[in-house]
Amino acid sequence: MTETREVVAGVDTHTDTIHAAVITTTGRHLDDREFPTTPAGYRAAVAFLTGHGGLILAGVEGTSSYGAGITRALTAAGVEVCEVIRPDRSDRRRRGKSDPLDAYTAARIALAGRDVATPKAADTLALRALLSTRRSAVKARTAAINQIKALLVSAPDAIREKYRRATTSVLITTLARCRPAAVGDSVAATVLTTAKALAHRVEFLENQSTTLTEQIDRLVTDLNPALRAAHGVGPDTAAQLIVTAGTNPHRLNSEAAFAALCGTAPVPASSGKTNRHRLSRGGDRAGNNALHRVALVRMSSHRPTRDYVARQTAQGRSKLEILRLLKRAIAREVFKLLTQAIAIPDYRDLRPARQAKNITVTAAAHHFGIWPTAISRIERGLQRDDDFADTYRHWLAAA
Repeated sequence: MTETREVVAGVDTHTDTIHAAVITTTGRHLDDREFPTTPAGYRAAVAFLTGHGGLILAGVEGTSSYGAGITRALTAAGVEVCEVIRPDRSDRRRRGKSDPLDAYTAARIALAGRDVATPKAADTLALRALLSTRRSAVKARTAAINQIKALLVSAPDAIREKYRRATTSVLITTLARCRPAAVGDSVAATVLTTAKALAHRVEFLENQSTTLTEQIDRLVTDLNPALRAAHGVGPDTAAQLIVTAGTNPHRLNSEAAFAALCGTAPVPASSGKTNRHRLSRGGDRAGNNALHRVALVRMSSHRPTRDYVARQTAQGRSKLEILRLLKRAIAREVFKLLTQAIAIPDYRDLRPARQAKNITVTAAAHHFGIWPTAISRIERGLQRDDDFADTYRHWLAAA
């Protein structure tokens, strides 16, 4: 009977419309229909899909783009949703392409359970929007700075010589406050007017980037404080890793799957007597870049990582091979931080304990052989080093 049978849905998504199809659990086609991408259209689509029996699963194309609205509507109705990739090109050549065909194909893929994934949570979409906006602001700021420097190359001699040796920050500040009207030469005044407008643009984009970074930092800290606290993981890096993973931990089946997703799973590169692996060129390149930045930071400022690099270099490994090993190890650490609730040690007791003993930051830094800024940042929770914090805490107790 219709009331007891179980059905599976597939949804082909576009900007203005979605096409929904329903099949039985044996693969038999039942019905398909087109709906507008409006709240009323989504409600009608959910009613249509659930009206053919017990809807156990819905396969949706582009759950983070064109399919975001129907995904939210189906999830709110208690329907399990999986993301399906677009049909294989060879399959399209054999069967042809249309919205009903794509919708039925999505349903069959969801039923088979191949090439499907769990949709990313809504927090991921918000974080991705902030991240992409910040990166576009940084990119536009760099373009404006390059445009200023290119403009000054061909500027009149008086202007070019005045700003020739100025650093970028000084150059932007000075140009933003210059007075082109005070220059007698019309050509020089026009060049200064253009440069001043570009300098104002740079300052605006820099302020926008700073504001967005602060918002990203707050959101990332709320979503995953342990990841944000890891050594070498800044707001931008943490945000990208969360976006790659998708906020919801059950998207990641295993640590090896996350490594492959980020392109850090080792790829065999052996031939003859040579037995080695190389970096993967696949996976999410933005996630791979985030792990790469963490590796570079740790290679320069993390003592255990620097010792590891020294050992691997002594064994004859190249820098690229060491980076591959480091990124794979960092992926393992990040997977744990993304999928488990890890408590963060509190550093708020360090500064009061030091002040109670009348020990200056400089004296403590001199004892441990590090910069005073590092201890100050650790005491304020801006930098994390749990091993050093424990050692520092015991030293303060015994002082």
